[in-house]
Amino acid sequence: MALQQEIIQALHVKPHIDTAQEVRVSVDFLKNYLLAHPFIKSLVLGISGGQDSTLTGKLCQTAISELRAQTADDSYQFIAVRLPYGVQADESDCLDAINFIKPDQVLTVNIKDAVLASEATLRAIGMELSDFIKGNEKARERMKAQYSIAGMRKGVVVGTDHAAEAVTGFFTKYGDGGTDINPLFRLNKRQGKALLHYLGCPAHLYTKVPTADLEEDRPSLPDEVALGVTYEVIDDYLEGKKVDDTSAAIIEGWYTRTEHKRQPPITVFDDFWKKK
Repeated sequence: MALQQEIIQALHVKPHIDTAQEVRVSVDFLKNYLLAHPFIKSLVLGISGGQDSTLTGKLCQTAISELRAQTADDSYQFIAVRLPYGVQADESDCLDAINFIKPDQVLTVNIKDAVLASEATLRAIGMELSDFIKGNEKARERMKAQYSIAGMRKGVVVGTDHAAEAVTGFFTKYGDGGTDINPLFRLNKRQGKALLHYLGCPAHLYTKVPTADLEEDRPSLPDEVALGVTYEVIDDYLEGKKVDDTSAAIIEGWYTRTEHKRQPPITVFDDFWKKK
């Protein structure tokens, strides 16, 4: 099997989708998981104001609202968590996303003091963090806060991982990649946009330039610059379309190098890491 087809199969990407049907798939997935685990009463998600968290947040709130109506159990809650590092550059977008989602609860955890404390602790043992590694520290601090909230609110942490992110490994291991449940898994970037359009989301939240915005030396660095390939091309690749050889090599290179991010911790029984 050609590597492109192997990747498409592994990530379950469809070449074409019915947006209404895919919304229902994700919402029912979240509802059924909670119904199967009656001790879980909340969904917890970090909201950044970008496409992925906006879509995931809307799906979460829809699922929780339907669950309350279906079960007459008002203890079901969706908790949106804002996680700025100091002052968020795209503050207005985050507020617009919150207004679109209309979460049951909004909590704000400013992670800056915690990240600086961690950085100082490591500096005390002679470990000066690079800007890139400090960016990972921010992502992991955000996830740590979400898990603390979920633990206190009988919740699970929801992830925003989708196929275009998974194929490139463009997430922080045990940061935004460390979640309990991922309702967007199977969708690529343009399909996520199509779902937001269908749901009536303000267009600027899904047409904005995607950025992880973790590095201080390169603030608001576009994902596509960091990856060396556009999401348009990544999406074409994931839909089984022919892309130029250079782009295909970049995508497949990311996929191979980041396989460890998509796997549980490596044991003596694993051999995926031996691939060339």
